[in-house]
Amino acid sequence: MHPMKTLPLTLSALALAAACTTAQAETLTVFAAGTLGKTFTTLARGFEKLHPGVTVQPQFGGSVKMVKQVTVLHQPADVVAVADYSVIPKYMFKGDEGNKPTADWSIGFLGNAITFIYTPKSKGAKEINADNWWKILSEPGVQIGRSNPNTDPSGYQTLQMLDLAGRYYKQPDLEAKVLANSPESNMRDTETDLISALQLGQIDYLAIYRSDAVQHHMESIDLPPQINLSDPKYDADYAKASAKTKNGELSGRPIIYAVTIPTTAPHPKLAQEFIAYLLGPAEQKVIAANGFIPLKQPYAMNRDKVPADLRKLTVAWPK
Repeated sequence: MHPMKTLPLTLSALALAAACTTAQAETLTVFAAGTLGKTFTTLARGFEKLHPGVTVQPQFGGSVKMVKQVTVLHQPADVVAVADYSVIPKYMFKGDEGNKPTADWSIGFLGNAITFIYTPKSKGAKEINADNWWKILSEPGVQIGRSNPNTDPSGYQTLQMLDLAGRYYKQPDLEAKVLANSPESNMRDTETDLISALQLGQIDYLAIYRSDAVQHHMESIDLPPQINLSDPKYDADYAKASAKTKNGELSGRPIIYAVTIPTTAPHPKLAQEFIAYLLGPAEQKVIAANGFIPLKQPYAMNRDKVPADLRKLTVAWPK
């Protein structure tokens, strides 16, 4: 065959390949709570396999910090997932720092619990249990790590849990005694940043989510549901606790992770597919295997505003 006769065919093939690449190559940007890091990374790879040409680019950090990257810094994100459902209506439904609203619905899709993890080398490790943990954590010389309550739900949920514990054990000074062993130098923007410090013996205990304890195969304290913020049936009791932060005083509530699509999302349709994927039965099993608590059915806040394909997967948020 004459070389010139193959040229149109070659150019056509190249054009077709380029067109396919352009049509399929998309990057889905996901801003998510740090505690979702391992789970979302696994699920992102699964989503990519189902969507050839799509790259899921997750960024993890404190929930408030990640939300403010959208609401204040105007960074593009297709999906936002937080470790406290109230963060989305507080900062995204309402204009944040004088900016326009960036979302008007959210879906609660999993739960969690606050706990403390430790190693065999931690002070009091041989004696600590679900009954005496607060006494061990109050002993002189014990070092406790936690996340920053101004930037991360785990930080203020830890304070709420300690407030509840003081009421539950009838120890009014419990929170103050435990926090005396957890100075600001032991805080990070997200608690997972302190796991290496725990493993190296720089701290003895780390306030963290149960999911992280499971994922990192760490020893943990099985706190009662009356104080660990895991059970919605204790909602009224949780609300009696509070945490003071730079963003105001925050009342306790069950730990429910929520997800939304910002109004500024570059790929809203693809984002809907990603959220539907998260809510699938196989993906919920992955979530449970990573220590999270699956909800019987996802809750939708402002359900009438949720995209139709997602709305049918939810029930209205409990009042």
